[in-house]
Amino acid sequence: MAYLATFCLTMQILCLTLCALCLSSSAFTSQDYSDALEKSLLFFEGQRSGKLPSSQRLTWRADSGLSDGSSSHVNLVGGYYDAGDNVKFGLPMAFTTTLLAWGVIEFGGSMQTQTLQNAKSAVRWSTDYLLKAATATPNTLYVQVGEPNADHQCWERPEDMDTPRNVYKVSSQNPGSDVAAETAAALAAASIVFQHSDPSYAAKLLQTAMKVFDFADRYRGSYSDSLGSVVCPFYCSYSGYQDELLWGASWIHRASQNASYLAYIQSNGHTMGADDDDYSFSWDDKRAGTKVLLAKGFLEKSIEEFQPYKRHSDNYICSLVPGSPNFQAQYTPGGLFYVRSGSNLQYVTTSSFLLLTYAKYLSSNGGVATCGSSTVTADKLIALAKKQVDYILGDNPAKMSYMVGFGNRYPQHIHHRGSSLPSVHAHPDRISCGDGFQYLYSGSPNPNVLVGAILGGPDNNDKFSDDRNNYQQSEPATYINAPFVGALAFFSATQ
Repeated sequence: MAYLATFCLTMQILCLTLCALCLSSSAFTSQDYSDALEKSLLFFEGQRSGKLPSSQRLTWRADSGLSDGSSSHVNLVGGYYDAGDNVKFGLPMAFTTTLLAWGVIEFGGSMQTQTLQNAKSAVRWSTDYLLKAATATPNTLYVQVGEPNADHQCWERPEDMDTPRNVYKVSSQNPGSDVAAETAAALAAASIVFQHSDPSYAAKLLQTAMKVFDFADRYRGSYSDSLGSVVCPFYCSYSGYQDELLWGASWIHRASQNASYLAYIQSNGHTMGADDDDYSFSWDDKRAGTKVLLAKGFLEKSIEEFQPYKRHSDNYICSLVPGSPNFQAQYTPGGLFYVRSGSNLQYVTTSSFLLLTYAKYLSSNGGVATCGSSTVTADKLIALAKKQVDYILGDNPAKMSYMVGFGNRYPQHIHHRGSSLPSVHAHPDRISCGDGFQYLYSGSPNPNVLVGAILGGPDNNDKFSDDRNNYQQSEPATYINAPFVGALAFFSATQ
């Protein structure tokens, strides 16, 4: 049955992709998208913390953070550094994991066997860590390793770091419903990824997801309030924790089909953002993603309780479509979706993923998105997503790929400690906290290519500064890449 499901999913994606490619000429071939897909996954190996496996392909990296958690007598080795620094932030890491898993769930059927294995490895590197963080101590979730203010005062390789590896947690006394519910969502989504290939691991993920969600719901509060300057302004939960609770319940419902989570969604949806129309989707705000996720239940299974989520999903999708009565989005002169100056491509990759995922759900029963008095087809959504994907890969006014290592021209001076400093293999002697800044300010290209990293990207006039100091444009992040994996898998499906 699993093989049959995979075949049907692959054929559905193939038909959708062929329809989309008929609508417009392409700057890239399916092989190009496959190459970008593999590179987008390789990036995650460059962000690994912990003991690296023998299969590590970005060989300029080495082991790091091997004593993480020891100050609190727990094992918190592993996981991902979020961006260009050496801190393990729980909220963006969990969101990264949820989006990586969602991409595999929806579009893994179009990945080549080895690529799918690499995608699962990227998910598992994070879930192994999240399981440790969630199960080490009762009624406690460990949500961060590293003191960010001290970390940001150094420019060090992760292999050398001697900044404080403080451990931070949320608990019944100091709640963090946002980070806990996102962690539950990540574990639940990942359980679907592994349900056939490793059912015992999948069961452990889902069981833990339920426990963490109960903890998030029972002890309500924002982790920003509990942890203060340790997480703010870096990853403040500006949207609050209600959106994560609904998002977490939605993922556990999808993974378990447990009726109690459907009841929870019905009972709590109205107070957790179900009635809001929100027009961005990010590590902080889950409302748009939750609506698309729940709309699937109505579109594919006719679950009437989820019909309102289809309507709100339409509102979100229509806000992105130029010419729609509901159009609200801003685009650059070159056609890039633009939200704000800091790390804008994170919004481009999340919206592109939602466009493609919603197009897939709509096509399952020939549905359309209703935009006032007009309708928008799945093909239109795919074409819009494709323009964004192609822009990132180099079809833009600057003729610059914003994925490192892809294409003939890509940024050389990215804001990333490990990439910008000589590797431990090339320079075995330790480079201290202060001595590393000479590499931050150097005009030379990064010596280690962080293949597959997608950067913050250009400004609202399509201008980009290839400058290591301009972190808003030149810093990569796991949550920029994560949704792009699924989008690239979709467009690689024509081969």
